Amino acid sequence: MNLLSISNLTKIGREKPLFSEVSFGLNEGEKAALIGKNGTGKSTLLNTIAGVLSPDEGTVVLNKIGGTSFLPQNPIYSKDDTIKDHIFKSKSPKLEIIREYQELCQTLGDLSQAKQKQYDELISTMEKKDLWNYESQISSILNTLGITDMTRLMGTLSGGMIKKVALAQVLVEDTKLLLLDEPTNHLDIETITWLQEYLKTTDRAILMVTHDRYFLDNVCTNIYELDHNKLKLYQGNYSTYLEKKEIENQIAQNTDRRIESVLRIERDWLMRGPCARGTKAKARIQRDMELINREKFSEDKGFTFEVKGRRLGGKVLEIHNISKNFPKGYAGQNAGTISPVIKNFSYSFTAGQKIGIYGKNGTGKSTLLNIITGTIQPDSGTIVTGVNTHFAYYQQNPVFKDTTLTVLEYIQEAADNVVMNNGKTYSAARFLEEFGFEGKIQYSPVSTLSGGERKRLFLVRLLISNPNFLILDEPTNDFDIFTMNILEQFLTSFEGCLLVVSHDRYFMDKVCDTLFILEDDGAVSGFVGKCSEFIEYITEQKKEATLKESKEKALEREKQKEQESIQTKEQNSSKQKKLSFKEQKEFEQLEIDIEKLEERKTELETLMSGTDYEKIAEYTKEYQDVSNSLEEKYLRWEELA
Repeated sequence: MNLLSISNLTKIGREKPLFSEVSFGLNEGEKAALIGKNGTGKSTLLNTIAGVLSPDEGTVVLNKIGGTSFLPQNPIYSKDDTIKDHIFKSKSPKLEIIREYQELCQTLGDLSQAKQKQYDELISTMEKKDLWNYESQISSILNTLGITDMTRLMGTLSGGMIKKVALAQVLVEDTKLLLLDEPTNHLDIETITWLQEYLKTTDRAILMVTHDRYFLDNVCTNIYELDHNKLKLYQGNYSTYLEKKEIENQIAQNTDRRIESVLRIERDWLMRGPCARGTKAKARIQRDMELINREKFSEDKGFTFEVKGRRLGGKVLEIHNISKNFPKGYAGQNAGTISPVIKNFSYSFTAGQKIGIYGKNGTGKSTLLNIITGTIQPDSGTIVTGVNTHFAYYQQNPVFKDTTLTVLEYIQEAADNVVMNNGKTYSAARFLEEFGFEGKIQYSPVSTLSGGERKRLFLVRLLISNPNFLILDEPTNDFDIFTMNILEQFLTSFEGCLLVVSHDRYFMDKVCDTLFILEDDGAVSGFVGKCSEFIEYITEQKKEATLKESKEKALEREKQKEQESIQTKEQNSSKQKKLSFKEQKEFEQLEIDIEKLEERKTELETLMSGTDYEKIAEYTKEYQDVSNSLEEKYLRWEELA
């Protein structure tokens, strides 16, 4: 089934078309990603497809029967809505029935005759439309995302929780096409891993913008690159795309060399002043001019993060028994229950350390960074900073006091000239060019920049200060992949200290060799190794814990069966004669059936701990059926015993 058809789509940007004559389509089950540098129009294209923006030219045709769900980069919500209100805002008939059913379930103890009739009708409708499985899928998604209290107001939630609720709204909708703009932003790594598996296995079509390279590799089967206003398809995942791009670049370089060789001869001919009156001479001159004025191949320039840094002293940074209590998962001082976010944490940093901070949303990662930089004060404990330690703090949502300033004026506020590692001095304008801000964009107001461009500009200004202790809070959010590659190169060679919070597993693997693990109870532990190694470690631990629990339950049931068997034999010895032949046979069959059902129940408990939500939903329904059957058979067994 075709779900999306785009024909000759064009959108005009700041100075020129962001993209032009874009044409492609998506069928059911296809999973594609849009990639490109910041400012090339990825989010604009996605918003245009979703109908949020209107194209300047071209058409977008969406399959109305299949339905479309859109997750914007910055979710739109009403602060006064409850989580439940936000999630069930969809006009989907299935969701409206499920919502009505859930609301009635909350008043089961006090149903009037009319409501009882309504409840019975809803049960019948749920049965006819086969919504029980759909309802269990919704519950599974919400529970996995940690959304349990549906009465919370959206205005009291943290940024991470708002993103989870917005994601839940999209995932529970009964639609065939998902449009996702940076779906992994603000999500913790565990949630990203679950989402990756969900999108990989779903039969829904997906078109997304994301910078998460592991995510791209595992989910996408097609990569669309926006470059020079055009969209180009690369079939395969992100790794395949990189291989194809490398081959393309080599071919382009070789082609340019051959053309330059030809042009050297042609330039000599032109310099001799050939007579252009003849048709052949005119054609030759025209061909030469086309070659001279062609768009030459150029490798991605990238940004050379080579700002000269200060040397660190003997004492870098010491943290002594800091603690902080704060509402978890909320925004606002009076929302939620106060609990330890950081508890009795101590650490002494040394030069050259590169440490990543790992934890779920709401565990206090940003809080720890804010305490270290003095943005907020701990409830107890002390922070001692070395005399020669100079921080540069990159915050999740950088604030620009005056967005009317031009890009160049914003940088010149910090410095007119920048000293590089090699001793060279660059002007602010020249330095901006190294960071991809070339030509007219330097004289454009900050307000006209894309989200990714603003964050890149903010980073440039931070680096001008020549820091020796970099603190980065989600630096990869809204950055394009090309910027991130260069940032990673800089950070690996950075001689100062690095402390970074990021949910991008690839980025963390590249730049960090040690982790601070923030636990739910406020404790902070350490792990020496890469982020992916830690994920493998905790995954293996969970498997072992699940297996151990299953074995313990099985042993407990075995002991219980033995005790019940002894009791049954004792009871049967006195009551055996009272049972009829038919009842005796029924009694024996019940024991066999109960044993089989108990075994299946144990198997289902293990299967329900997996990650495939669709199968989990099936297992959950079967588990309930098995439990009900067991209850009935135990009751009859007691009667006969």
